[in-house]
Amino acid sequence: MIDDIIKDAEQRMDKSLVALDTAFKKIRTGRAHPSLLDTIMVPYYGADTPLNQLANVTVEDGRCLVVVPWERKLISEVERAIMKSDLGLNPSNNGESIRVPMPALTEETRREYTKQARSEAENARVAIRNIRRDANGDIKDLLKEKAISEDDQRRAEERIQKLTDKFIAAVDASYGVKESDLLSM
Repeated sequence: MIDDIIKDAEQRMDKSLVALDTAFKKIRTGRAHPSLLDTIMVPYYGADTPLNQLANVTVEDGRCLVVVPWERKLISEVERAIMKSDLGLNPSNNGESIRVPMPALTEETRREYTKQARSEAENARVAIRNIRRDANGDIKDLLKEKAISEDDQRRAEERIQKLTDKFIAAVDASYGVKESDLLSM
């Protein structure tokens, strides 16, 4: 029972970490990276489809992405979807591919993106702490039902706390990498 609760908490904390990484991908740095466009959805035969399933996205140089749709008729749709995204990018097409230049970041936008990254990291920490609270509540419920002893409860809560500390450290490390990436260049 206790192992199931801890395993569930670990899986949920891992999902929080994955969600943080996804949120960090949306925060643009000065460099071009294909994952920057992963969240863009393009209308394709009546359904919104992720851009990376409709086109090949490559880095031309350090500051420019090239998007080559697999069907030529999609070029205008892809270009429109990139413009509508909240990334602040201005694509241009040449009839066969779309070039997406990355504008240089000013000091002000770097600070703004750093604040956004800090906020996302704090949201991930809060989510992990909430998962810890839920797991500890489940352990206390088992104690109330007399399914486990107080010693088992104490040991389980210590394991949950160690797990929480591990994931909080992972969030801090991920934020540190993103922050240094944003402030460099």
